[in-house]
Amino acid sequence: MTLTLFDTHAHLNVDTFDESVADVVARAQAAGLVGICVVGIDAATSRRACDLAAEYPGFLYAVVGIQPNSAATAEAGDLEIIQELAGYPGVRAIGETGLDCYWDDTPMPLQQEYFDWHLELCRATGLPMVIHMRDSGDLIVEQLGRQQTVPPGVMHSFTGDVDTARKCLEFGLYVSFAGMLTFKKSDQLRAVAKRIPEDRLLVETDSPYLSPEPLRGRRPNEPARVEHTLRCLADVRGVTADYLAAATTENAKRLFQLP
Repeated sequence: MTLTLFDTHAHLNVDTFDESVADVVARAQAAGLVGICVVGIDAATSRRACDLAAEYPGFLYAVVGIQPNSAATAEAGDLEIIQELAGYPGVRAIGETGLDCYWDDTPMPLQQEYFDWHLELCRATGLPMVIHMRDSGDLIVEQLGRQQTVPPGVMHSFTGDVDTARKCLEFGLYVSFAGMLTFKKSDQLRAVAKRIPEDRLLVETDSPYLSPEPLRGRRPNEPARVEHTLRCLADVRGVTADYLAAATTENAKRLFQLP
């Protein structure tokens, strides 16, 4: 049976897919996908995400923002570009934003400044946020705790522990799992995924990265492969893949305010 799937985080706007977007989209549709969020990491990829959303309306949706590791190289006026793009048709979220303690491309104070700016743009536009986390769960929770209001959003490619997940849920956030969930040594992550409320669960590929088992290491990853993560998640939670695919797809439509 073909599952009804929604890939909430893919980078079809990067050079890897310059010559293959049409084929990737066709394979995704054949695999049962009904939507893909194409996520920007800087001004250029955010604009490309908008172009793709215009080319494939009702299937590709743009997310615009400057990722924390891109903040240090952002040029004057890039934030204004993101603000302008946020009003384009097909834009359904702001991001990816957040914090990263793994790479040292951007000083933490600057990352936090950009995170606050994206949060404010979410509040101004009514769009949800897509949050990048890497070795930074505690700092993200602290920064969200300093906000007067926390916009709706998703912790993308979640890798935190149960306590971090609980705090994110208390902020009203969704939790999305990518290919790492399927890795043989990801028992702790699967234990977290088992405890997320069904109405807050999302799945993603983060393509072209993080190919799931049994395709780990085979790049580029692409949205059609989100089925492997979904089936792993369904197995962990003891439900059918068909049931959970429908549930996570409805969650995605609700978060991103889709018909």
